[in-house]
Amino acid sequence: MKMTSFKMKKILEERFANADFRTSFNRDKDTFRVEWKESNQGITITLPNVIVKYNQRGEVAIDELEEHVKEALRIMNEEHQLAGMEKHIYPVMRSPSFPTETKSGAKLVYKDHTAETRVFYALDLGKSYRLIDEKLLEQEGWTASRIDEIATFNVRSLSLDYKHDQVADNDFYFVATQDGYDASRILNEAFLEEMKANAKGDLTVAVPHQDVLIVADIQNKMGYDVLAQMTMKFFAEGRIPITSLPFIYEDKKLEPIFILAKNRPEKS
Repeated sequence: MKMTSFKMKKILEERFANADFRTSFNRDKDTFRVEWKESNQGITITLPNVIVKYNQRGEVAIDELEEHVKEALRIMNEEHQLAGMEKHIYPVMRSPSFPTETKSGAKLVYKDHTAETRVFYALDLGKSYRLIDEKLLEQEGWTASRIDEIATFNVRSLSLDYKHDQVADNDFYFVATQDGYDASRILNEAFLEEMKANAKGDLTVAVPHQDVLIVADIQNKMGYDVLAQMTMKFFAEGRIPITSLPFIYEDKKLEPIFILAKNRPEKS
């Protein structure tokens, strides 16, 4: 039986039948919205995307969607504070094109990292997290620099377990714990310095999407080609893509690079 937007709408209406929720269907945009009745805050779901996942994975895809949406709605309906939650504040990496405001107009706290990356800040809530906005900072009387200092300190406490692979005499290391902060580990300067000290060639780093950090010890020209292909593949497949450009790590700085086939990269 072919799944249509109307049929998917019916399924989602059943899943989100709750006295506290309101659901609506936008036929023109092919979207389904679930929101809290009292606050009108909610989540908009693009139905064609859900149908693709449903066709691939069946009911499991709907189960996962329901869990993520209900968790997001729960977070929206809670009052949050930063005081006493310092150990649960982490940096999250995003691309410069990532929105700097929430849909309600609140300005998110962030800082530029490289030409290809920005650092936002998250309050970890267990199964998910809330990006920290200026309103929450003002509510606590905190500054952006304080948030940055706390988040940077906390990212150093995250595990650095990685998988090692060797391709054409080049060493590749993958951090992919799926804790939501894999790419954030690029901010752990001590880790990068340790990898640099042990590198035989050029140390390169990539954060193609949120859930992976690639560190590569590139020792020959072929290594750059492998890195370029690998980074692009991860970027295309990532749930929250960041950048397809890797970086060279030199003098405690990250320089985005364009990798030219069979040549050493050029800095952007």
